Amino acid sequence: MAKVLIFGATGVAGKHITHALVHSKEGIAQLGIFTSQNTVDTKADFIEKLKSKGVDIHVGDVTNEQDVLAAYKDYDTIVNAAGRNAILSQIDLLRWAEQTSNIKRFFPSEYGTDIEYSSETSPHEKPHQLKLKVRAFIKEHIKRLEHTYVVTGPYAEMAFGRMPPAIEVAGTFDVQGKRAVLLGTGDEPVSYTTMPDLGNLVVAALLHPEQARNKALKVNSFTASGKAVLAEFEKQTGEKWNVKFTPMNELKRLEKEAWEKENPMATVYTLRRIWTEGGTLYKERDNKLIDAEDTETLATVVARVISTQTKAAI
Repeated sequence: MAKVLIFGATGVAGKHITHALVHSKEGIAQLGIFTSQNTVDTKADFIEKLKSKGVDIHVGDVTNEQDVLAAYKDYDTIVNAAGRNAILSQIDLLRWAEQTSNIKRFFPSEYGTDIEYSSETSPHEKPHQLKLKVRAFIKEHIKRLEHTYVVTGPYAEMAFGRMPPAIEVAGTFDVQGKRAVLLGTGDEPVSYTTMPDLGNLVVAALLHPEQARNKALKVNSFTASGKAVLAEFEKQTGEKWNVKFTPMNELKRLEKEAWEKENPMATVYTLRRIWTEGGTLYKERDNKLIDAEDTETLATVVARVISTQTKAAI
């Protein structure tokens, strides 16, 4: 039975991971989160809900060694769900965990695009650099602690979302406007993971320590082309949509321009170019390895996106 401490529990990915851990029917003896006083103050309802579910709340500064070590003493497994801007904070957390004998396992914040998909191109992708530094630190400095990277590919709810007008050329599905912009030819397959499945896959990895030990697990919910996603939106809305395409050469041009202009949306162009190029595809996924083949479908997540966009428009 694992005693799990979560960092980044109230973030976009963290909420789903925390929810899955809270509702896990087996394997979890104790669950806690480490968070800041600011989060406790600004997300009080969420924190109180966690408390009501028996989750322990540890309040402190993630950069303060004593604060972190005080929380570490009650757990054996660390699950990190840090956002992109806080990825490097994991290096200190890993260092302190390596020195804490009761901590046995660490799940770094790796959810999303595979940062080592290609030995030729991945090391040079700008959005990968911080996660690559964390992996390099683990390879060089972590000897005792076990680790598991849960590599999910893109989150379906975000990939199928409505983008702001200024960047919808990077791909969008607009339910109210019945408009879509597909990337490449629209026939390129991409493997997606839904947000609920993200949490379930982390739990599954946690419950299969032998199979997940020191591995990068390649897991996902389903694989679909842009045209297949569009077809599902059209089926569920009962209407044909207005469709445009952003060819690969145009996507690359926009990506290059965004980085040159230091546009904060440059990462979006790069990640979506990687997906369209096939950077989420594998001969086999690792779901079976951790008994996690029962995942959500394209139809399920499209229905959720339609509901979300419709409610937002009211």
